[in-house]
Amino acid sequence: MSSTTTSFPERIELSGEALVLRDWTEADLAAMPELFDHPDIAYWTPIASPFDEAAARARLERNRQLRAEGTAIVLAITVDGGAPLGEVMLRRAPEGTELGYAVGPAHRGQGLAARAVRLMAAYAFEQLGADQVILELEAENAASVAVATKAGFSLLDVPLIKGDLKGRPYALQTWGLNLT
Repeated sequence: MSSTTTSFPERIELSGEALVLRDWTEADLAAMPELFDHPDIAYWTPIASPFDEAAARARLERNRQLRAEGTAIVLAITVDGGAPLGEVMLRRAPEGTELGYAVGPAHRGQGLAARAVRLMAAYAFEQLGADQVILELEAENAASVAVATKAGFSLLDVPLIKGDLKGRPYALQTWGLNLT
């Protein structure tokens, strides 16, 4: 699928897996630092650190810009459409439809990330026509490897993606889930 063939809807709400994935709003700005200002998130993700109110507003605006450009969708993970517990992202990239996620420290261990990834993958397959969705993660990130496995992804036999993030080198494995 071409990365420019379909634009994203202005508003998205996905329900399933005992979750509601919904758009971030201004009302969520106060909750975002508690979710994203954490050493694990700072280390494993490109999310700004420290993550304060200014970073929250900048992230909300960037998420909206990416949606308008047709590049990415970033949704809040909730259980009922209310308080955000984390986020899940779908990004169109040259290498395919990529998913990413972050769950606030207080909400980990509940299977939120795996369920959110499965729900967003279903959206990619059913609404965007993706044949495969991928996760790119570091092998040393045991929590993300567990999420990939629980969400039904398999490690792909492709070269590592190497780079530098926040002054540290990384090597990302690519995990895939195919349309069944």
